Amino acid sequence: MSAEAREQQLRDDRRLLGRVLGDVVREQAGDAIFETIERIRQSAVGFHRAAADRAVLEAQLDALDIEQTLHVVRAFSYFSMLLNIAEDAHREDAGGPGTFAHALARIAEAGVGREALAAWFARARVSPVLTAHPTEVQRQSVLDCERSIARLLGETSGAARDAALEREVLRLWLTSMLRLSKLEVADEIANGLAYFRLTFFEELPRLYARLEAALGAGRLPAFLAIGTWIGGDRDGNPSVGAATLELALGQQARLALGHYLHEVNELGRELSVSTRIRAVPPAIEAAAAASGDDSPYRTDEPYRRIVSGIYARLAATARALCGFEAVPAPSVARPAYAGPAELDAELALIERGLEAQGAGRLAAGRLRALRRKVDVFGFHLARIDLRQSSGEHETVVGELLARAGVAEGYASLQEEARVALLARELAGPRLLRSPHLEYTPFAESELAVVAAAARGRRRLGAHAVPHYVISHCQSVSDLLEVGVLLREGGLLRPGALDMDIVPLFESIDDLQRGGEVIGAALDQPLYRSWVRARGDEQEVMLGYSDSNKDGGYLASNWALYKAAAALREACSVRGVRLRLFHGRGGTVGRGGGPSHDAILAQPAGTVDGALRLTEQGEVIASKYADPESGRRNLEILAAATLEASLGPRAPHPNRERHLEIMESLAGHALRAYRSLVRETPGFIQYFRDSTPLAEIAALNIGSRPASRRATERLEDLRAIPWVFSWSQCRLMLPGWYGFGSAVEAWLAAKSGSLEELREMQRGWPFWRSVLSNMDMVMAKSDLGIASRYAELVPDAKLRKEVFGRISEEWQRTRRYLLEITGQADFLGDSPALARSIRNRFPYLDPLNHLQVELLRRYRAGDTDERTRRAIHLTINGVAAGLRNSG
Repeated sequence: MSAEAREQQLRDDRRLLGRVLGDVVREQAGDAIFETIERIRQSAVGFHRAAADRAVLEAQLDALDIEQTLHVVRAFSYFSMLLNIAEDAHREDAGGPGTFAHALARIAEAGVGREALAAWFARARVSPVLTAHPTEVQRQSVLDCERSIARLLGETSGAARDAALEREVLRLWLTSMLRLSKLEVADEIANGLAYFRLTFFEELPRLYARLEAALGAGRLPAFLAIGTWIGGDRDGNPSVGAATLELALGQQARLALGHYLHEVNELGRELSVSTRIRAVPPAIEAAAAASGDDSPYRTDEPYRRIVSGIYARLAATARALCGFEAVPAPSVARPAYAGPAELDAELALIERGLEAQGAGRLAAGRLRALRRKVDVFGFHLARIDLRQSSGEHETVVGELLARAGVAEGYASLQEEARVALLARELAGPRLLRSPHLEYTPFAESELAVVAAAARGRRRLGAHAVPHYVISHCQSVSDLLEVGVLLREGGLLRPGALDMDIVPLFESIDDLQRGGEVIGAALDQPLYRSWVRARGDEQEVMLGYSDSNKDGGYLASNWALYKAAAALREACSVRGVRLRLFHGRGGTVGRGGGPSHDAILAQPAGTVDGALRLTEQGEVIASKYADPESGRRNLEILAAATLEASLGPRAPHPNRERHLEIMESLAGHALRAYRSLVRETPGFIQYFRDSTPLAEIAALNIGSRPASRRATERLEDLRAIPWVFSWSQCRLMLPGWYGFGSAVEAWLAAKSGSLEELREMQRGWPFWRSVLSNMDMVMAKSDLGIASRYAELVPDAKLRKEVFGRISEEWQRTRRYLLEITGQADFLGDSPALARSIRNRFPYLDPLNHLQVELLRRYRAGDTDERTRRAIHLTINGVAAGLRNSG
């Protein structure tokens, strides 16, 4: 389909959904409400299309009472959601960048042979990691409605389809947007599992099959799998502990085994191959005889008898691992599987038998897909990471050392003394914990988590809990402290480490020292022996969101780029392979943006077949709620990793000069950003007053608190509400602030010219990605609307100073961005994206205006429940319109 035809179809679908929603509003809320909403919509559209007087729109909005406001907010929020659905239905996917076809073509250009490609797949590890970070504002019930509408849009138009659409939009309108109670960890676990049912179970095997067909190769290793933090991420979340980890492990195993039981049952229906028609190989006859199924109805159907035995063994496995009974009950009694490899071996026997008797095509459907599922999901389903802050580890290890009589005052020791003490203790198998002593509840809780991980691994296999992530990692002792905890849980023994220890470097300073810390750790004999036991591979996580909050957009991006390069060097010279784990959020201020471009923009040699990245909140739903979208996004991730690893890299002329320029720009940007957020008296108060921060914290969107500690410090505020709040007021400050000042200062110092920055954009993917993401963020911002939020700040002097500085920096950044890119306006090289964002403004502006007025009333004492509900509805609507939150 041509771009013009796709655009016309998008317009048609947009009009259709708008008309259906309008009909539903008229039917459910009455003609008067419908006419009010329509007048406001037309005024908003007119303002953006013809620069009409904003005062007319504002007067209409200010005249609304609270009941009318609730209807208007819901209508405009749903307009935005329906627009998202229509756009997603018409995304282009035709073999371009981000597809296997494109990646394989690029690899062919580089002259990569089949052996090198096979070796790459043998060592590759690619994984999106689902997190429960609270940025998804929509309820699952609303997401269910949206999925149904998206499915119907893809069907052939007609009266029946349109009637079904009307029913779904009606259901959407009658479904509450807001949760009545705060999500608990168990809810987050259930929400995460939904994406396996919706997408991963079916689309991952299809993706592997497509790639195998494109390669003309046999069965590929399971290089692409799903990870999760849900149930295992304790960092700053007191609701997560041993019980939630065990719940997550149990629920995941139950889902995986339940799915396999269903698939095996269906496989038995399909494999009606009879020996009366054609003889089967002897191995199949032997397996059928050993299956335990001697039903007279299946004596001539050996494959069905084998499948009957497999079903019985799966049922026994489900009973042993999860305590649930298979339905229907098995017809024979068989022992449980020791692990997924035994299940796959029996399925592989069936596949070989079918191929041997000339019926291999019967294996190409459900059977082969089931084998791939068992290979990827095992009995564990998703690989759960443990995560905790280094400071908490220090507390527990200090207590263990003191109670064991080894050392008092561990926390007061210098780093060299800590490393020496820990290395000495960890050299042998002696445990520090005694069953005869009492420990603090916190220490008991932390040790219980490691013990639960060990039990989960014994039950479900090593992939069940393979990684331990250390937040705020700053030193070698931070790594060794985790070794102490793992040894207490039986996961570290002399010469054997059962889990990857993954340091997470988050702040600007920590990122700058990351290579040094890893180098020192690998030079430490004990830690080096652990890494050797893990196959001479070291995974390191890079924190995008906290580094941005710490240093601003440009300084953060540069610190991350340099850290990746320094870590690769530190590992490479010591004979260790680096695997990077990118802690990206949904917004550009938290490392978001197109995954394909971001992966290709990584420093040379830092991908090399190994890449994990976090997927969180609204990003999980937007990428993986729809099966087709899910397959496309999984393909983008895998294809970009393949291309970045083996594809040709364009030469980077003037590389050293460009690195020097970036170092200078990042320094200027860091100073400009910190001058505003750290050195401006009253800035945090301005932030709290001018954004719906407190109201976002009251949304029931996650189990985790908005701050790590109950303080007013920026350092303790989580990056998610920081970015979320700036997005709501349409400033998007974390996605651009400091860039304009950096370029201006760099030019003023006569360090270089704008032409050099243009040359960097043409020849350096990293710089091009930085500018492209910033371009998109600024296109969503609106200083006029942001000025209304600034009016919420009671201190007039503070308001004038801070908003004045932000406004000046926005203008400066816009000017230099456009001068470098050569565009007349934002997104000049992406007309489709620019049009998409423009189409949203008429629905966003009224929501922002109403949100400001509602915040003003609420903070003035109008704490009526309807006012609070209306504020939360506007937050949902603005997040939907912007297509990201935190």
